[in-house]
Amino acid sequence: MKTFKLLLASACIVTTGIAQAAETITVATVNNADMIRMQRLSKTFEQQNPDIKLNWVVLEENVLRQRLTTDIATQGGQFDVLTIGMYEVSLWGDKGWLTPMKDLPEGYDLDDVFPSVREGLSVDGTLYALPFYAESSMTYYRTDLFEQAGLQMPEHPTWTQMAEYAEKLHKPGEDQYGMCLRGKAGWGENMALVTTVANSFGARWFDEKWQPEFDGPEWTKAANFYVDLLSKYGPPGASSNGFNENLALFNSGKCAMWVDATVAGSFVTDTSQSKVADKVGFTFAPQEETDKGSAWLYSWALAIPTSSQQKEAAKLFTAWATSKDYAKLVAETDGVTNVPPGTRESTYSDEYMAAAPFAKITLESLKQADPASPSAKPVPYVGIQLVTIPEFQAIGTQVGKMFSAALTGQMPVEQMLTAVQQSTTREMKRAGYPK
Repeated sequence: MKTFKLLLASACIVTTGIAQAAETITVATVNNADMIRMQRLSKTFEQQNPDIKLNWVVLEENVLRQRLTTDIATQGGQFDVLTIGMYEVSLWGDKGWLTPMKDLPEGYDLDDVFPSVREGLSVDGTLYALPFYAESSMTYYRTDLFEQAGLQMPEHPTWTQMAEYAEKLHKPGEDQYGMCLRGKAGWGENMALVTTVANSFGARWFDEKWQPEFDGPEWTKAANFYVDLLSKYGPPGASSNGFNENLALFNSGKCAMWVDATVAGSFVTDTSQSKVADKVGFTFAPQEETDKGSAWLYSWALAIPTSSQQKEAAKLFTAWATSKDYAKLVAETDGVTNVPPGTRESTYSDEYMAAAPFAKITLESLKQADPASPSAKPVPYVGIQLVTIPEFQAIGTQVGKMFSAALTGQMPVEQMLTAVQQSTTREMKRAGYPK
């Protein structure tokens, strides 16, 4: 399941003989390929706005979240533009820590942004971030390996079927692994994937009274399945693999199947980075007992903290990087399939749909995702692969560490789930739930 910061620079430009200080907006972002591209293409923005300079802070996902959470909670003011997700936007916007995204430039066309994405980045009708891209999750698989093995991927596979395929395609002696999945600990890393697996088995994080349910049969089945699948048919060191690591494995031809973010579609079909670009198939994320919550909904978005001293320059950049013009720039420089997906209806033109074999699955998955109803059972929270409460970041990270420990064999699954149940119950009581 991808931060900028603007600092006052000592650099200056000379206009009509008068020296003027240039605003250097330093920006922190996640080290995903789309954001690396944004950093590269931002030279165009600087050329168009010579009085603004960009200074980038590019961080690994877990580190980024820690840095931004600490900075905004203390109002440290280190960053002027933040790359954050729907989880942070809903909580930080509610606390008044983010600048409302009002008075956008003429031609931005906010109505072109999918309603579900706008709503996910809003609090009480006020927009607090602009979406860079949005994603659900999907299944990537090697069409050549399936054909060689006489297998056929259904449009809506079950996790049970995926395990059967993984067994037949797992050839570690040939550096080919049946299934690649996230194992790296983190609420936005392994728990994003694990929670969708659990949802599909009928599990939920909390019952209607905010009691954790990790000691229930659904979580027991889901957790045992996940650990067993990845232990038997995953690559070595799976507990260290997040999105970027699995993407590299898949692109190097080492994964027969991979379930992860739809945003990877453009990367796995890019011949400059994928050895298997012409051998990739796409279908929906696996289901099991139910299809509810089997595919996540997320957006990496750009927001401006209220602590920023360069809000106008920050807003100018944020609007540029999430605009139709930026999408057009990406299409012209890197190809139409590399346009940031999932945010704008205009992206899904006939040209894009024809060029991007993953576009249809992405679009339908985004439309079907329902954060208000992520489980077959009623829940008191909003969120598919996460729970939108302030406590979730700490709880989810702790649970992620325990799942990672089970994956490495440090503790049996049942013991791990008991520990998860106890620690989550303790933290929820300490936080005063039910509220």
